[in-house]
Amino acid sequence: MNPCYRIRSILSSFLLISLILSPAQAQTGIHKETLEDAWNIALKVDRSLRAARRTTESARQILLAARGARLPLLTTESGYIILNNPLITTLDVPNGQLPIPLPNQIPFSEDNFFASTTQVMVPLYTGGRINRGIEAARSSLDAARENEERARSDLKMMVAEAYVAVLRAARIVEVAESHAAGLAAHAADAANLFEQGVVAKNDLLAAQVALADARQLTIQAKNGLDIARAAYNRLLGRPLTQTVELADLQVTEDREEIDALTAKALAQRPELKGIAQQSQALSHQAASERAATRPQVFVSGAYTFLQNRFLVHQNVWSVSVGVRWNIFDGGVARRKAESISQEAQALLDVRADLETNIALQVRQAWLETRETRERIKVASEALLQSQENLKVAKDRYASGVGTNSEVLDAETLRARSYSNYASAVYDAALAGLLLRRAVGDM
Repeated sequence: MNPCYRIRSILSSFLLISLILSPAQAQTGIHKETLEDAWNIALKVDRSLRAARRTTESARQILLAARGARLPLLTTESGYIILNNPLITTLDVPNGQLPIPLPNQIPFSEDNFFASTTQVMVPLYTGGRINRGIEAARSSLDAARENEERARSDLKMMVAEAYVAVLRAARIVEVAESHAAGLAAHAADAANLFEQGVVAKNDLLAAQVALADARQLTIQAKNGLDIARAAYNRLLGRPLTQTVELADLQVTEDREEIDALTAKALAQRPELKGIAQQSQALSHQAASERAATRPQVFVSGAYTFLQNRFLVHQNVWSVSVGVRWNIFDGGVARRKAESISQEAQALLDVRADLETNIALQVRQAWLETRETRERIKVASEALLQSQENLKVAKDRYASGVGTNSEVLDAETLRARSYSNYASAVYDAALAGLLLRRAVGDM
């Protein structure tokens, strides 16, 4: 193997490792927060996800209430009744037709008394109204669960984006500090050469101006890092100023083809499942409204107590079978059912449109993963070349052959190559996470 090529390979590997691992991460015994750690924390403290869980619990209670409609209905009613006059009936009996005379007025109720009725009612036939209501509540619960899953995936994606933003901002600070350090070294070299009378003062001034600009960029980069850390801490429910130490992400390669990923996304994305369940719930609600126009058959039993000394039996038991049928309601139930059916169909149209949007999301994320991986290869080569270019420019300048602008340009190219490589790495990591979210694996 060519010794020069071997040296360049070793240097390239060293540069790549130094870009991926920070100095603190290379030390043993220092725990850094991983993306999985961040997800677990956020899932416990996020209020929007907590609200989604409460919505799911609400839907579960509605399902239990719908099931309760099939059970017997037990009611009781009691009261003490006061009348202004006792209840009296009149007997119209001609005189002389009975062997003994009778009064023409007979009381059958006192002017105040206690009454109590306890009744149990069991539906026998409702035309499917109760069953359809239960199915509608069950579908609504399934839709709420899918919406909760979607909220969970959205939250994890937000945390992942904030996580990558912190890593990216930290790497930008490293790039800015490295750029400033390189310019500081060159400014020191220019000062020494100026003192020796080798270069003009203009070289020293240009180097100092470039160094000042680099230091301003470093200040801006550190401010951006603080903002990124604050945004990340907010998602995890922590103080905005809490120290953040994150483990770096590894770029993984997804070998699945786009067609397989798209089919997988259409099969398991919670948004699609949730809309389908909502549409099904509305269809059941429409059927329940139509069932209300059919005969409603029920059986009931009752116990009645009347505190009345004129009655022979104050306790009365009764059993009845009844039918309630709204033969004509002005078309209210039919129109309501049709309105709900139209809402169900509208959701199916929304779902069809969402399918195409999800397919586009998968394709876009899939293409971005491949683009960023190619960028990493190109950027790593450019980074190595920029390092070598800077070394040549400095040697030429120190030998009096090159110019000051060549060194400044070479240092700028090195910093830009470093930044491009870091951007490609974190763009690839983010693209992989976006692809997971688009497919529904997050």
